Amino acid sequence: MSGTTRKKKPSLNLQESFESIKDLLSTTKTQLDSSDISLRPSIIEKLGRISALAESFTDGRLKTDRDCTDLCDTLDQEGVTLWNISGLVSKYPDDDGRAMTGALRLAAFRLVEAGLEGKPGLETLIHVLGLASKTGATLSALGQYDVAASVLTSAAKYEELMRVEDDPDGTYRHSKTCVRTVYFSCRMESAWQEGNFTVAEFMAQKLMTIYDEQRLVLPAHDRVVLAAKLHRIGKTILQDQAGKAQGKASDAIVWLRKAFGIVDQEEANPGALELKISILRTLARAYFLSECYDSAEATLEELTPALDASKDHNSSEYQELRWLKLATLKKRTAILDAFKSIINHMDFTEANVTEILRELRTFGHQQTLVSAVTQHLLQEALRPNDTESESVDRILLSLIVHCSKDEVHSRAMESILQAFTSVCEADTELRSIPAAACLSLLWQYGDRHYHAKRWLLAADWFAAGSHRLFRAQHSTSASKCHRKAALCYIEQREYSRAAAVIRCCPSNEAATHYLAFLVATFQGLEDEAIKSMYGMVNSPDFDRQMLLLATKISHESEMKNVLLAVLEALLKTLKISNSGETVVEAMALLRCIIRLVLKLLAEPTTTRAILIDSMVAHFRTAKILADTASKQKVVSLIIKDVTWLWRTAYNCAVQGCSDWDGFQEQISALFDISKDMLEVFCQASPVDVEPDLYNYLMNASFSGVAGRGSANRILVSAVTHVLEVFAAREALKAHGAVNIEQMREISAEIKSCKARISHIIESEKITGDDDLLRAQYFLHTLRVFEAELLAQLNDWDQLSKIIGDAVTSGSLAVATYEAIADILWEEKECPVNVLCGGLEAVLHATLDHNSLSLEKYARWLRAIATIILARNTSADRIKAIGYIEQAVGMMENSVADESYPMDERFWLLATSYNTGFECLEASLLDEAKRWFEASTVICKFVPGGTERAEKISETYAQLLSRYAPT
Repeated sequence: MSGTTRKKKPSLNLQESFESIKDLLSTTKTQLDSSDISLRPSIIEKLGRISALAESFTDGRLKTDRDCTDLCDTLDQEGVTLWNISGLVSKYPDDDGRAMTGALRLAAFRLVEAGLEGKPGLETLIHVLGLASKTGATLSALGQYDVAASVLTSAAKYEELMRVEDDPDGTYRHSKTCVRTVYFSCRMESAWQEGNFTVAEFMAQKLMTIYDEQRLVLPAHDRVVLAAKLHRIGKTILQDQAGKAQGKASDAIVWLRKAFGIVDQEEANPGALELKISILRTLARAYFLSECYDSAEATLEELTPALDASKDHNSSEYQELRWLKLATLKKRTAILDAFKSIINHMDFTEANVTEILRELRTFGHQQTLVSAVTQHLLQEALRPNDTESESVDRILLSLIVHCSKDEVHSRAMESILQAFTSVCEADTELRSIPAAACLSLLWQYGDRHYHAKRWLLAADWFAAGSHRLFRAQHSTSASKCHRKAALCYIEQREYSRAAAVIRCCPSNEAATHYLAFLVATFQGLEDEAIKSMYGMVNSPDFDRQMLLLATKISHESEMKNVLLAVLEALLKTLKISNSGETVVEAMALLRCIIRLVLKLLAEPTTTRAILIDSMVAHFRTAKILADTASKQKVVSLIIKDVTWLWRTAYNCAVQGCSDWDGFQEQISALFDISKDMLEVFCQASPVDVEPDLYNYLMNASFSGVAGRGSANRILVSAVTHVLEVFAAREALKAHGAVNIEQMREISAEIKSCKARISHIIESEKITGDDDLLRAQYFLHTLRVFEAELLAQLNDWDQLSKIIGDAVTSGSLAVATYEAIADILWEEKECPVNVLCGGLEAVLHATLDHNSLSLEKYARWLRAIATIILARNTSADRIKAIGYIEQAVGMMENSVADESYPMDERFWLLATSYNTGFECLEASLLDEAKRWFEASTVICKFVPGGTERAEKISETYAQLLSRYAPT
């Protein structure tokens, strides 16, 4: 069992002890095989000397630092040999060999102990402790209690080492538990037999601790053996103390209860039933001798099925138990009759009642007797001639105190409620102070059970306080007691009983609704929980602290809808002050609420419309708070909240563009909120903000106005926005939803957005080419939106200004030109001068940037020429012929892939010829000449142009000769 190290010469004393042990072993071993029992006393004497020398060797080894590994190994091997021989000792009629076995085991243990290595391993410790336990048990059985105690005491250090030794994978857990149990069991028995009762009780406590912690690790047989040992000690105490003072028998009860506590859990073990009956028999006698007649009767009642089922009905033991039961009942009955006689013939003075109650305290262990006497005392005190006596108060208080000590809870509560009912039926009303004292006691004992986690027992004590006896003096006590009882049922998870008790409470108390909220939450009833929460908030005695508790509970229960409702109520009940602290709290709540709404939106079964509207409303509340903080100059307190809010609102709106169909208004609102919060942040920031923030500001501002969010998709094409404008207009018209005031508000928002973006560009907040390009596109698209709204509003003067701004805004506004032209063309109520002026301006701008298709150019030119010619003035005709000649130039310069539309060519030809003819008839020869020349040139670009040109020339010559001199 010991390792090898560098060897040094051992000390002389150790060497001498070793040699002496070897000499004794050599002579003893030769005699062990002898059948001559006369040699055994000398062998036992030699083994005793070996034990003493080995113990001396152990002490000497611990005091020296010299190496003695070889000696230890030899002693260890000799010890193992002797231990093996101890199991082979022969038995004879004149000598049963127990003394020899004990001496061999003692010598073997001491030799093994002497041979132990310096730091033994866990397996070695388990082995050594097992040897010590068996040796101690053997020596105790031989009556050598002092030697047994010495062995077991010296093994205590091995038990401590084994207990603290690390066993990470639990390999030795079972072995450690078993060997420790056996060790403490042996020490307990040895100490008891030696008369050292304090050590025995301490070891018993150690055993019960191991049993409670690792009961299932112990084998069933070991558990039963442990119970038998405890029973044996308890039975011995009872036999030794029979006939002495009753307090001595109570010592036996402690041991017997421990034994019964173990065997009572071994119902599946067949060998435990007989032991259980034996323990109950002994326990009943112990209770009787200690005058605990209630406990004795209860124990005998538990034994009754075994007595009745016994086949040996004449057994003296069972018959003795039947007589014991009779004696118990007689004792109780006689005492009760004596008390009744005294009560029936006494005057209910304070002194007499005090004397009875004081005497009952001496019978505190006889619960049934004391309860019966107290009930009789109360009945007599309630007689008509004594109804006004103060003795009723004292008797009730005494009864409550007594029942709190009753081990049978149901019996105690029955006694208390019976007493309360008796007082009520006697038409006796408790005064305020005694009633308060009774309630205080009931709550005190209820709290005691509550803190001990005996929930159902606590509920009964609290419920007793709701008795009608107390309602006259303490009208609110019943609801308090009901709530306390309900809370106990909640802790016990009996939610139906809790709900039934809560329904007995008034509905106008916040605490009642709070408990109903708890029950509904634990039952998973979200609607009921939310309803109870609102009832709590609307109660007159509402305390905001309840909402904080409700927040914690709903969060722990993971009921998101309930948590959302509670947080919203918490926000509504927050009183905003000028200090800025409440703004911080409100912002924190809003962030929690919005974050929770976003989680709910991610769930597939939620009502999206309600949640989205709720989220937008909370963002608006946050905006109001931010504006308030800005006015109070305390934005720095919530700057992180403002940052989180604008980013979250922006991201929600972006996500909504792809996921939230039918929520255009809410998406726009989120972009507007994001824009407003971002502006608050930029204004409050003590340093220059990042340029990216101004990009987000532009995106949010534009998207809020445009009614769509994703900035990346916004820039695809300005034409896309125009088409959406038309689509939106048609949808509004189809639903009859065109509202003049709304359109004016939108128009004002567009102007504000344009001004904001223009300011960002002009103040050089953004410098990147891509960012500037995006900002220009925003402005051009906003002009299209504004033009559409102004057209709807028939604000033509303002629309003309928009056209002027657009045509001077550079080459990026090409799509804007076309969009505005389309708007003017589609709007039937547009004045001719506005339409013409707009088309002319757009046409010139597109030509300047060479960005218009010939087809669209032809259509617009035709419209402009038609409008101008309709005015029929010389200036207009000159302007019209200029456009016609410009169109001729376009045809001359066009390529095959994009030619001037043929129908427009024919229209130009016809219009030029007809207008020239009209001018000739009006004797406007110069104008007529230009028109006919233009028509002649156009003939080159139409089928059959040569013939047509000849006819036009011929006709022109004829007309000219008619109207002009040769």
